[in-house]
Amino acid sequence: MKLTSTSIIADSTIDLIYAEPGVGGQNVSPHLSWTPGPEGTASYAITCFDPDAPTGSGWWHWVVTDIPADITELAEGAALPGAARSWINDYGYRGWGGPWPPPGPAHHYQFRVVAVATERLDVPDDASSAAARLTVSFAALEDAGFTALFANPAR
Repeated sequence: MKLTSTSIIADSTIDLIYAEPGVGGQNVSPHLSWTPGPEGTASYAITCFDPDAPTGSGWWHWVVTDIPADITELAEGAALPGAARSWINDYGYRGWGGPWPPPGPAHHYQFRVVAVATERLDVPDDASSAAARLTVSFAALEDAGFTALFANPAR
């Protein structure tokens, strides 16, 4: 598998449009595209994680599961397809939560797609994103990802 984006280029700086309004962004979700998973792929999951957040455990910006297996692309700023579910991010809402690091060095944003062996995770809609991520890890067949950078412009 391979994950790419026309919005955010691997190993480059994330444009301000994708960041949270608190740093001057518009919180537009990025375009993501991936090559199909291996045989047995029933759905996909997408995550974005900042391991540099000063929380002791990083910061989850986006957790999406149950993307149908015939979908291999999310358009920039678009609604999620069909049965896909978005989980509460660390900002406390569902959906894409763009970068908003504290002033200082650039943070690393890890984007990941996971081919999943089940069509729908056996996780209640009101569960935490941690429960969804753990369930994805149990059903993961293959994954791919890339990292991009963002620094608070006020630094």
